[in-house]
This record gives sequence, C-alpha cells and structure tokens, in this order.
Amino acid sequence: MTQRTPSQLRADAEAKLAGPGARRIQLQSDIDDLDEELLPLVVEARAMEVPFRRITELTGIASNTVRAWIKKAE
Repeated sequence: MTQRTPSQLRADAEAKLAGPGARRIQLQSDIDDLDEELLPLVVEARAMEVPFRRITELTGIASNTVRAWIKKAE
C-alpha cells in the first residue's frame, strides 16, 4: 500500500471541490442577474399593493431582502 503525502491529499481535496465550486459560482452569478431583473418588478408589485408574503412566495426572495429593495428604491 502506497501512502499519500499531505500535498497529494490536499490536491485530491481541491480537485473534488473544483467542479461543484465552479457550478456554485455560476449559479450565484445567475442569481445576481435574476435579482437585477426582479428588483424593479418587486418594487412595482409593492406599489400595486401585492403583499410582501405573496412576493416572497412567488420569488423565493427573503422578506428582509424585499423590504431592503423597497427601501433602496424610495
């Protein structure tokens, strides 16, 4: 049985992280793009008196974020 060196073990751990990490980075970028698209729609929905709860149900955005977006738009 060949023993693996600490640097080989670290390299293996990094290699395992690379694929899922790259996917997460891409998904986060996609979410950021969606947030830019959703922000004005959320502001408009609130102006039309759509309840916060309904907005969060439809978008999956946390109510605190919705409130922050509304405040930012004011």
